[in-house]
Amino acid sequence: MPPTRAELLAAHGKRVPDLIGPDLLVLFCGINPSLYSAAVGYHFARPGNRFYKTLMLAGFTDRVLAPHEQGELLLRGIGITNLVARATASASELEDAEYRRGARTLAKKLREYRPGALAFLGIDAYRIASGRRDVRVGRQAEPFHGFPCWVLPNPSGLNAHYQQAALAAAYAELARAGLSR
Repeated sequence: MPPTRAELLAAHGKRVPDLIGPDLLVLFCGINPSLYSAAVGYHFARPGNRFYKTLMLAGFTDRVLAPHEQGELLLRGIGITNLVARATASASELEDAEYRRGARTLAKKLREYRPGALAFLGIDAYRIASGRRDVRVGRQAEPFHGFPCWVLPNPSGLNAHYQQAALAAAYAELARAGLSR
């Protein structure tokens, strides 16, 4: 059952726990949780978010997982975190300082869990976190705190200029890089 309007409003500022552990092939890093995700407690849970479908189309999973099945991703060496932990109605509510603090926290997570690669889901989040301006979708020339880094389009339904096929193709490049099981 979807959250009520009151539950969505109450989710403002809440967090969704990281889906993270040792021996990850890739750690996907979203911008921040939506109110919907914070209300239900699962990453990329908002209806219309194309994350799980994109993972399947790109070859990371053999079927489209439901958000409540996100734990299965760990079995495939896939983790999820967010650059900014607090849930908002829109990423436009975030300030650059939050992104920079999030980048420092992310660096600590990378050192602790040592994934094979990091994949930012959103060009702007990566630009702010890394301080780099010349960014394109795909593998980045410079590692992020010593880890191979990819920038992929955000799978949110709000990112409508990226159609599903283009999302899947961008994510499939990461999967073909030998990071999927």
